[in-house]
Amino acid sequence: MSQGMLYIISAPSGAGKTSLLKALIETEEQIKVSISHTTRAMRPGEVDGVDYHFVDQETFTGMISEGAFLEHAQVFDNYYGTAEAGIRQQLEEGVDVILEIDWQGARQVRQRFPEAISVFILPPTQEALLQRLGSRGQDSDEVIARRMRDARSEMSHYPEYDYLVINDLFDQALEELRAIITSQRLRLASQTGHLQERLKSLLAD
Repeated sequence: MSQGMLYIISAPSGAGKTSLLKALIETEEQIKVSISHTTRAMRPGEVDGVDYHFVDQETFTGMISEGAFLEHAQVFDNYYGTAEAGIRQQLEEGVDVILEIDWQGARQVRQRFPEAISVFILPPTQEALLQRLGSRGQDSDEVIARRMRDARSEMSHYPEYDYLVINDLFDQALEELRAIITSQRLRLASQTGHLQERLKSLLAD
């Protein structure tokens, strides 16, 4: 069995990353989005172990001290992190794993998994991003302006990634994501891992 591939997917809020990944895993076998741990409260409709692993702050900080996280960060008053053991187990089982994290988490992951493939998703324009951020109609102009500043800061780190996908036309962006995954699965190291018997028979006398 060949080892699974680890993917890092980052994007500013409003770029459509979550919708793209949801559509991707619905149609791709042997690929999963990692489920993070968080100390934030569960929202209506969320399920523990599906959306997040919801834990209290004492449990989370204990996991930090044990070195259990591949990456972790504090966002406002809450902590978020990716447990390393679960990721490694899935990869060893041949499952491709997607980490949906920001650029800071991506830097932490690359230190432990330098072979990880990273993809940054960008909106087509600032105007399109602003429209998406304001589309819910629930945030004040001040909040939207802050989110735009945060988005510009996040987007400035795109040069650190292996691939860029512009989410202008949703279906096209989805196909580009699929193409990245397909190209990785066709690399020699991956192919030789699960085609050993066929390759041997082709070279047999």
